Amino acid sequence: MTEERPGPAEAVDSVLGALADPTRRQLLDVLAAQGGEATATTLAERLPVSRQAVVKHLAVLDAAGLVSGGRVGREVRYAVRPDALNATARWMAGLAADWDTRLANIKRVAEAAERDSPSMRPD
Repeated sequence: MTEERPGPAEAVDSVLGALADPTRRQLLDVLAAQGGEATATTLAERLPVSRQAVVKHLAVLDAAGLVSGGRVGREVRYAVRPDALNATARWMAGLAADWDTRLANIKRVAEAAERDSPSMRPD
């Protein structure tokens, strides 16, 4: 049986869901600041939550494709995986561009209506 990869919409949903939690955002920031890999124990030392809580949050981030864990001896070291975050940022940028276009069109129509309407002209 082959594992199905989530489509773009599901991937964005997963990333946004994972980032909805402030502890997970903070965990991702700390992991990125480490500049490489870190264990759950190392990360827990820098956060106000237990190691067990960090492991649970890392599992959510891993499922969203934001981090990956790899075993090195007896430790599991986690690293940031930027691809899912980059894809989400591209989706958000596209959404923002669409809204910018819509708002520019509304502005253009409103300005044309104001210019063409005799009741809108100042005396």
